[in-house]
Amino acid sequence: MTYGQTLDWLFAQLPMYQRTGGANYKIDLEKTHLLMALLGHPERGFKSIHVAGTNGKGSTSHMLASVLQEAGFKVGLYTSPHLKDFRERIKINGQMITEAEVIDFVARYKSDFLRLELSFFEMTVGLAFAWFAQKKVDVAVVEVGMGGRLDSTNVVTPLVSVITNIGFDHMAFLGNTLSAIAGEKAGIIKPNVPVVIGRTQPETEVVFRAKAHENSAPIVFADQLPHCGLTSDLTGIYQHENIQTVFTTLQLLPEEMKPNRETLMRGLNQVVANTGLRGRWETLSTNPLMVCDTGHNEDGIRMVLQHIAKTPYQNLHMVWGMVSDKDVPKTLSMLPKNASYYFTQPSIPRALPVAELVAAAHQIGLNGAAFATVPEAVLAAKKNAQATDFIFIGGSTFVVADAL
Repeated sequence: MTYGQTLDWLFAQLPMYQRTGGANYKIDLEKTHLLMALLGHPERGFKSIHVAGTNGKGSTSHMLASVLQEAGFKVGLYTSPHLKDFRERIKINGQMITEAEVIDFVARYKSDFLRLELSFFEMTVGLAFAWFAQKKVDVAVVEVGMGGRLDSTNVVTPLVSVITNIGFDHMAFLGNTLSAIAGEKAGIIKPNVPVVIGRTQPETEVVFRAKAHENSAPIVFADQLPHCGLTSDLTGIYQHENIQTVFTTLQLLPEEMKPNRETLMRGLNQVVANTGLRGRWETLSTNPLMVCDTGHNEDGIRMVLQHIAKTPYQNLHMVWGMVSDKDVPKTLSMLPKNASYYFTQPSIPRALPVAELVAAAHQIGLNGAAFATVPEAVLAAKKNAQATDFIFIGGSTFVVADAL
């Protein structure tokens, strides 16, 4: 198979949660364990840091990888979803896995994958872990896909477990209270492995402390410590919390892996160059200013809106699309009413049809036109915006992906 054919097979073989919704949600890790056995247990072949959370886990993972790379380590990085290229999910020192390695892996194990009836996510985790073990990375930063307890990445025994924060997202699968969601995220806490919690929240602190106590896992709440005072080239205001989480996590690594402050500063300020991270309050153009951000749940959108409020502009243009399993009325009610909207839909089956989005938006007083695709919406916004205006693109990770 060619690379394109290989990807088509991966995406189409079984439903993938990120594209089609809940059909691919698993009730246990049995198949992941069978996959690890098939591959010779690659998850045991490298040290790791495991990162979960509702928001910020992607930025936190990339920051950790960048700092460790600056410290001279060979660093694997597994994240999801990707924005432009599937291979963004699997990197070593910022370099994506090659197309040939993806093709060879799938060709070698395709019949086994069919026999085990594996999901897209399980196969992708297997590919990442096998590649990290084969390339003998010093450490891998592994981002949880969804939840934690039942996530396919939850077969690693890391040096440190990290949970950034808890918010309302994926409630159909993780629970509809913060404490229930925290219980799923807390599933990555392992016996005697230190855990860092990025944000102290009354509803979740007791859950994390109980799970840590049950596992004799030392627990640290990063925001209860003096702030490290460091900055990053990731400029979103929400990165302040992520930087503190990263700093705290790195202090819990074995002594020989702890970076000095100079390395920390260098790594935090070269995240984009070192890892290729995109879509976090990313400036796409100036004159007019155009920014995209992947924030897509209640907490993430609230942070985005705070950033928009601090940005000077004459008029605000919002290119906005969503996926169908979000709380659409609640999300739309958060958005500014003094903006011009360009409603659209991302190019995935799980997208909320733009006609439904427009109808819901008009009900709460948001005015705008409908566009069949994200590029069409972006083009219209650019045509209408003056040099002193501000164009924001968001509402979904997949909207940002289409824009890029």
